Amino acid sequence: MSTITTKDGAQIYYKDWGKGQPIVFSHGWPQIPDDWDGQMLFFGQHGYCVIAHDRRGIGAPTRRGNAKTFRQTTKTSMRVTTVY
Repeated sequence: MSTITTKDGAQIYYKDWGKGQPIVFSHGWPQIPDDWDGQMLFFGQHGYCVIAHDRRGIGAPTRRGNAKTFRQTTKTSMRVTTVY
């Protein structure tokens, strides 16, 4: 399990498979990143780097606070993708 740490110290879980151009899978409420496994497996086997991450308040982040705004959720998603 890989994590990134946000400015407020929360650790957000993400997983990445494969190599190549990235595809980011962002789930909604009340899903978790594992819900994308079928799609991630397909694209990972076809030459893509696939990435799925948790959202605040869902899954396994160390701080459970809900994302207050779409902007905060977007910032977390962008933080995960800067790893690449």
